[in-house]
Amino acid sequence: MSDGAQIIPVREAHQFNEGALLDYLNENVDGFKGPLTISQFQGGQSNPTFLLHTPDQDYVMRKKPPGVLLPSAHAVDREYKVISALQGTDVPVPKTYCLCEDDGVIGTAFYVMEKVEGRIIRIPSAPDMEKAERAATFDAMNDALAKLHNVDVDAVGLTDFGKKGSYFNRQIGRWTKQYRASQTDDLEMMENLINWLPENLPASDETSITHGDYRLENMILHPTKPEVIAILDWELSTLGHPLADLAYNCMPYHFVHPKSGGLVDVDHEATGIPTEQEYIDAYCKRTGRDGIENWSFYVAFSFFRLAGIVQGVYKRGLDGNSSSKVGEEYAMFTNMLASLGWQQVESGQ
Repeated sequence: MSDGAQIIPVREAHQFNEGALLDYLNENVDGFKGPLTISQFQGGQSNPTFLLHTPDQDYVMRKKPPGVLLPSAHAVDREYKVISALQGTDVPVPKTYCLCEDDGVIGTAFYVMEKVEGRIIRIPSAPDMEKAERAATFDAMNDALAKLHNVDVDAVGLTDFGKKGSYFNRQIGRWTKQYRASQTDDLEMMENLINWLPENLPASDETSITHGDYRLENMILHPTKPEVIAILDWELSTLGHPLADLAYNCMPYHFVHPKSGGLVDVDHEATGIPTEQEYIDAYCKRTGRDGIENWSFYVAFSFFRLAGIVQGVYKRGLDGNSSSKVGEEYAMFTNMLASLGWQQVESGQ
């Protein structure tokens, strides 16, 4: 993808018929010319991602993982649809080339998009940046999210991309079901959230395109400027409540990730990183809001949802079909996330 994205040989579990892929691309991508060299991007817990190198151009392919999958998970067709729909908007997305839903070609559905050259920042605090660039980068991330939420869903042909309204009620039900499908332990705090969230839904019921995994690591920055040039990893996107995206984006303010850290104790003055309230205020200004009530609900929901996602990753690791070897390390994360979510509830009451 770019700087910070480690390229490795295709993992054994994800190998496929490369000749069949070459034939398909020759027939379905304008201007495509081999020979084709394929490697894999390290990481990507869900949909395996590959670099397709040709002498004229590099491409990126996302495919479903092998093995038995949870219902509605790994929807590469939805990723392709939303990225394609946003091509003509001011939301920064890669160019898309083709979607193949025929499992007979390489064994699973896949799509191909352009390889965007730029920087990927893995650490939320962006430690390698200067203060001014760091501040501008956070502002660019905020701006790109506001642009996404300001898109007219119907005008870009995404009316049927999800149901309008009742987003939190449906999402709580969905992730409770997904969590139950991959549950391995009894976690008291997760049960508390499953019971509390449906009883405390916010009054506002809005609909926008939501990314679902909006964070600094899932975007490509311009090679030299603090600008977002492509938002990646749209697998969890749908029509939803925009404040779910904003709260998820703000999660580093509330917990320290065991590997990538967070923004809990960051020195805002020294680093240029805005406070959470400053970040929220900037977003509100860009989306025409007067402020946000019951912020703790949105953050608690984000922890609950991420706990459900992480539990699925852990279970896939146990079952041997996670797309990264770190899947089994996620066992302790689920309980930590659920506990942090419940802390939000208790602190907000």
